[in-house]
Amino acid sequence: MQPANNARCSHRGLRIVAVLAILVASSLYSRAADPAVQVQLDIKKAEPRAVESLTERGILRDYRFAWTSMAQALEFNTLDPLEGPFAGEAKQSLRETVLGQQRSGLSQRCVGQQHRLEVVFYAPEGDVMEMHDTAEYQLQLVDGTKVVSDDRIVQHFVVLMTPGADRWVIRQLQAVPRF
Repeated sequence: MQPANNARCSHRGLRIVAVLAILVASSLYSRAADPAVQVQLDIKKAEPRAVESLTERGILRDYRFAWTSMAQALEFNTLDPLEGPFAGEAKQSLRETVLGQQRSGLSQRCVGQQHRLEVVFYAPEGDVMEMHDTAEYQLQLVDGTKVVSDDRIVQHFVVLMTPGADRWVIRQLQAVPRF
């Protein structure tokens, strides 16, 4: 093969890689906007600071993305989806759950998620928000391709979110019996 042909093959290979990267990125973005994760946000009780409309939209977007990412991590036993939407204690706890699932060969599927999220505290500096989430979803425990259990779950969570460089991140996601 002549040098000109090598350059053409190399250029064609780079174009194929670029097209594949765009397809993967668009696939991930479409999952990020998963309409199956429904989030209703109530900001009326936020204290001592009111939640601005831009912040409200960001919280809705980022909370939905976080739960979509968590569902992917738990279903496919991979840590990658946890990078970005989670930090601190929440991220560590989810990592341990995924690693435990990897060891056991089991996975979890969260289907038909509905979240009623209520802001109960928004720091005056705007650097932390506490919310209460009443989450309802179908939780399936899966062993390979076989569904071992399938239960409708109603779970309450205390959530702490903080702003990151380009999004709000979940730092704490603590299940509680009730509010």
